[in-house]
Amino acid sequence: MIIQGPTNFKLQILNFKLFLPHLLDNPVFNALSTGDKNLGSGTDTVKYFDREVSPFAGFADGYDKGFEELHELLPGDKMLYATRKLIDIPAGWRQAAFIKGCQFVFDINTPVADPAIQPVPLTYDNVEKMIALTHLTKPGPFDKRTIDFGHYHGIFENGRLAAMTGQRLHIPPYAEVSAVCTHPDFLGRGYATILLQHQLKIILSNKQTPFLHVREDNSRAIAVYERLGFKLNGSMNFYFLKKI
Repeated sequence: MIIQGPTNFKLQILNFKLFLPHLLDNPVFNALSTGDKNLGSGTDTVKYFDREVSPFAGFADGYDKGFEELHELLPGDKMLYATRKLIDIPAGWRQAAFIKGCQFVFDINTPVADPAIQPVPLTYDNVEKMIALTHLTKPGPFDKRTIDFGHYHGIFENGRLAAMTGQRLHIPPYAEVSAVCTHPDFLGRGYATILLQHQLKIILSNKQTPFLHVREDNSRAIAVYERLGFKLNGSMNFYFLKKI
């Protein structure tokens, strides 16, 4: 029964938010089901990215055989699983690593300044340098085809890739900023802010809402994100799992 009236209408909205899973609660599966489905494989209930794109895999909300099915279908012997919850390691898997992280969503009412310099697009010709930079700075998994997520840009100094960022998960109307990293030799020059401003402009111009993930203990990066207009949207835990 629907009860009329503005107060009860607000209660209906509140209940809708409380009981309907949000797209960003299960970002990997939802991206593989929508904006990034061309980069992965799987079934209606479990999905995973091509190995050289990303180690992320996921399954539908409430599906209790997700880990079991991924164990059977997943090429290779490892995956990265993202969840808001703390989980018990499922049968058939062992935990190789764990990262406690946070999810931030950009407040689209926040004005974005024009970047001080214009970053340059990165292509497959730059992939070796991109992989080397991510191995050094460890912003998250990065492989030969991670660039296929799109919109990667960088800043070069004397032929060296000094800093870069790009996008990763796409869950309409959301787009994730990812691989935000600066070579240690070029810290303190504001490159991360410049690249983030550039990404925000791209995403907002496409009528999308930016979001990102960051390690809970990365206070330096979090300070930059909050200053630019990102708001905490809850925890996101990352489990690197390997088949037994």
